[in-house]
Amino acid sequence: MRTKSTGRKRINIVTLGCSKNVYDSEVLMSQLKANGKEAVHEKKGEIVVINTCGFIDNAKEESVNTILDYVQQKEDGIVEKVFVTGCLSERYKPDLEREIPDVDQYFGTRDLPLLLKALGADYKHELVGERLTTTPRHYAYLKISEGCDRPCSFCAIPLMRGAHKSTPIEDLVKEAKHLAKNGTKELILIAQDLTYYGLDIYKKRALADLLNELVKVEGIAWIRLHYAFPSGFPEDVLDVINSEPKVCNYIDIPLQHISTDLLKSMRRGTTFEKTNALLDKFRENVPNMAIRTTLICGYPGETEEHFQEMKEWVRTQRFDRLGCFTYSHEENTHAYDLEDNVPQEVKQRRVDEIMEVQSQISWELNQEKIGKQFKVLIDRKEGNYFVGRTEFDSPDVDNEVLIAAQDVYLSIGEFVQVEIESAEEFDLFGKLI
Repeated sequence: MRTKSTGRKRINIVTLGCSKNVYDSEVLMSQLKANGKEAVHEKKGEIVVINTCGFIDNAKEESVNTILDYVQQKEDGIVEKVFVTGCLSERYKPDLEREIPDVDQYFGTRDLPLLLKALGADYKHELVGERLTTTPRHYAYLKISEGCDRPCSFCAIPLMRGAHKSTPIEDLVKEAKHLAKNGTKELILIAQDLTYYGLDIYKKRALADLLNELVKVEGIAWIRLHYAFPSGFPEDVLDVINSEPKVCNYIDIPLQHISTDLLKSMRRGTTFEKTNALLDKFRENVPNMAIRTTLICGYPGETEEHFQEMKEWVRTQRFDRLGCFTYSHEENTHAYDLEDNVPQEVKQRRVDEIMEVQSQISWELNQEKIGKQFKVLIDRKEGNYFVGRTEFDSPDVDNEVLIAAQDVYLSIGEFVQVEIESAEEFDLFGKLI
């Protein structure tokens, strides 16, 4: 039997996918709060808004399963309404409306005012820079642009997020000041491609200019760069990283592959030689920089020789952080016209081999940290440990520093000096200095 609640309805925002979706959910929650609505993140509510991901097969499957789960809860009377937004809805709205009609309404990635209207709220333009953050208070994502103009053959993001659009520097500084006022100490800059920032509104790559303004924001101690594109990388950014203590010696630069043949097919605008020259420049200009990358295994036409070339390159480069994924054959992308001719089990075997190599590299690099001291930002207490990160580590994806809690009390969001006493592949164990 269906039940109806009385009084003010609580709106539960469920976020799937990447940090860009986290950011969008936070903006939605801020708008709802300004309209006097009660919005929560992944807690019980009479109304549910699912912010979906549509990037690759696994993400699409998770999104569809989540929608079906909440539709069943609606049928069972546990929730009253279900709305769907985000990338999956942007990309497959007609199919979803046909296949899962019990959702109350579907919205795309650029339909925030319409979604708010459906929730009984008005879009408030004066809320630039204001969000209800869902991350721990001491760090927050700062999305500096939306969309992407890159032509990568395997990527469906432009289909879901549209063309590149930079947010003006003054708006981002205002947002950073608002976050700092609320206790944020670390800004994690995100975009589909950080390096393209400014080309549309300033007619030049302006990431370095943005960094030079953000470091002036009082209260912000760390600024971290995620998702840089290797082709056309603005080298003045390296000078800022090297000279500004607030900008972490860290960069996330998805390289995807190293075979020149496959890079050409992927439409990445680079080669084996150019990629290695860029990595050399990173290490030369920013000593001790932690480089994180992601790779794809099983792209159409990837032979065993191509794979072995990439595997040997991973051994040689000794990346500080690395993620690896199987190729996903996405409709309406340039690569969809190619034959998806690498069997799934071969794709997975190659991923496993790359990650086995990286695991050994990570262990060796972490052993070198034993006896050294690092500035650590405390993220949480978990079991018998306080858990934090160095400037070389991003939340959720990189190394963590564990400090035994029996002898010390640390505040979440506090910076402390830690000496590393032992290390595993992805965890460092240390003591307070």
